[in-house]
Amino acid sequence: MNASSLPTGDGPHPLAFPHFPTRQQAFVWRNWELVPPARLARILGCRRGDVLDLARGMGLRVPPRLSREWISRGYCTLIRNNWHLLPYSQLLELLGWTAGQMDYTLREDDFLFVKLGNHKPAAAPVRFEPLTPGQTRQTEALRAAVARHCTVDARAQRMEKPFGFLRAFRNDSKAARAAATQNAFDLRLMYSYAAAYGDPLRDSRSDPYPDGMLARYAAEGVNAVWLQGILYTLVPWDAFPALSAGCETRLANLRALVERAARHGIGVYLYFNEPRALPVDCFADRPELKNYVFEKLGLANLCTSQPEVQQFLRAGAEHVFREVPGLAGIFTITMNENPTNCYSRWHSSKACPRCSNRRAADVIAEVNRLLAEGVHAANPAARVLVWTWGWQPEWDLEAVDLLPDGVELMCVSEWGLPTHVGGVDGSVVDYSISRVGPSEQSLRLWRRAQARGLKTVAKVQVNTSWELSAVPYLHVPDLVEQHLGNLRQAGVNGLMLSWTVGGYPGGNLALLNHSSAELAVMRFGRKAAPLIQQAWRAFGTAFQEFPFDCGVLYRSPVNTGPANLLHLRPTGHTATMVQGFPYDDLKKWRNIYPEDVFEEQFRLLSDGWRHGLEMLERARPLVPKAKRNHFDDLDHVARAAYCHYRSTCLQIRFVRTRDSGMPSAEQTAIMLPLLDEEIDLARTLHGIMQRDSRIGFEAANHYSYTRNDLVEKMVQCEWLRERLSSPPGAA
Repeated sequence: MNASSLPTGDGPHPLAFPHFPTRQQAFVWRNWELVPPARLARILGCRRGDVLDLARGMGLRVPPRLSREWISRGYCTLIRNNWHLLPYSQLLELLGWTAGQMDYTLREDDFLFVKLGNHKPAAAPVRFEPLTPGQTRQTEALRAAVARHCTVDARAQRMEKPFGFLRAFRNDSKAARAAATQNAFDLRLMYSYAAAYGDPLRDSRSDPYPDGMLARYAAEGVNAVWLQGILYTLVPWDAFPALSAGCETRLANLRALVERAARHGIGVYLYFNEPRALPVDCFADRPELKNYVFEKLGLANLCTSQPEVQQFLRAGAEHVFREVPGLAGIFTITMNENPTNCYSRWHSSKACPRCSNRRAADVIAEVNRLLAEGVHAANPAARVLVWTWGWQPEWDLEAVDLLPDGVELMCVSEWGLPTHVGGVDGSVVDYSISRVGPSEQSLRLWRRAQARGLKTVAKVQVNTSWELSAVPYLHVPDLVEQHLGNLRQAGVNGLMLSWTVGGYPGGNLALLNHSSAELAVMRFGRKAAPLIQQAWRAFGTAFQEFPFDCGVLYRSPVNTGPANLLHLRPTGHTATMVQGFPYDDLKKWRNIYPEDVFEEQFRLLSDGWRHGLEMLERARPLVPKAKRNHFDDLDHVARAAYCHYRSTCLQIRFVRTRDSGMPSAEQTAIMLPLLDEEIDLARTLHGIMQRDSRIGFEAANHYSYTRNDLVEKMVQCEWLRERLSSPPGAA
């Protein structure tokens, strides 16, 4: 495979970044302190000194302060930052990857290509050219703007490098374990706060669960952790042997992880979404196994009604559990996460000559039965959690009845919960903390499972959700506490506490063992606790104004916040999935909400959140010195959340004003204050990010933005200000 074979979709025009004098400067800026200057020079076709001169000319720090983790743990950020700047050939050189590695990552790293819009912008190669006199003058203005806005001393002792939070997970290996008897839920399952998602077992050096992280999870009462398992990467497969390369290494690394986790009282689970669809080219030698072709994705699925595929599922699961005897269990998704069985996408079931004559409930239950048979053949005590994510009400109860004995039924607790925000009716799809479950839809499925003797598990988000993934946790313990109490009353046996988002080993996790009132005293002292609780209530009340809708979570700028660039003219680009590119696509951002309601809800949310911040300021002097680290933690995260919510409100207002058709003078009068506040928010968030490396990070998507991205936003807003303030026709 080479770069020309990688997916491009419709290859739209790339965004322009005219606030940079040249594309080469945008390239250096976007990768500064992420990639060594020598590699940037090779890509540009120039000397390392030329790259240093370009960086120095823009006011960037020379020499750069590099973080080694960007390639291993931040590659999604690098891909996003260069998606509109580089063609695939230069992007591969930047990452030091083969085309095969890129293809796998785009497919299997939490469907990254979908998050990038299902297409690759047709960017021309970037090459070095000496700056012209005019470009030099523009660069001097850019450097002056950087100097004006970067008020935080980048060399200050308190500055924390990107990925700096990893140090605590490596060093903190002696945290006390919470007693299992303190908890009503026999399973408390969590995803790593920092694991690479796509192929976490390929290299033992990129440890998905360092000992310090496991110790902190155990101290919070977590007794299980999970990671993605793609079956063809874990077992030898005669049908497609090339796909299984490295499976022995992955199993060895999995065994080592299972043994280490067990020392902390933690079991390891694999997430199976099987059988994975494969690139169409893979079927050249086995065309009889190819089923429906997903043209946009370049993939074809494997029909689970075929005996050979059924044998692969059953025998593959058994092989993994025999090779890793201490493995605690699996959980499955059988609908809509990726193309898998023929009913995972409705149109593929209709096209399949075998499955079109079968019922959805039969196929879905059969896939789970095959995997459970394989698991239990090797380890009868392993737990198999059947997740009802995406199951349809027309047949879900029937599927529960068809499941084998010995499995457990897991539902998203709040799935289907009705919403009524700003006078707009909707319902929860995926996860929500702002809406407290469980829903009647989930209760109905749990009752059916309990009636036939199956254990039940609730999938919840305790720390944060896609309602804001750029912070480690949201300060709304009252809502989380209420939800956990409701689940105890429902008789649920276990909890899955996070998807890839929300895996921080702290924050609201303490509510598994303590009340919010106890937590306030423990962390902030008796004098400060009442004001802290008032702040938490203010945050929780404000958060219920969040205009919940899956489209809002996935497409709006909520998770990018102030880093999302503004545009004086419509870009024509469609907003992509979570932590991809919101662009300026207000229609996709708001989805079911009218424009005015959408803006008003984010105003109410950010105003209410600001009120909570005022409560925190009143509490600050009452916090004992010994507990100040807890307060600083809370303050960083709460202020970062405000920056995201307030910026989303401002961006909505900016696009509405731009597209309103009102006279330009009126537009300018509205837009200029919005730009000024966006600059202030980006500067504030930049300062927080310098002190707290967790801000902006999420395990599967890596950093939503870098510190340079926030400075770029300040510079771009100033550039927009100058153009709005210039007389018509001025340069």
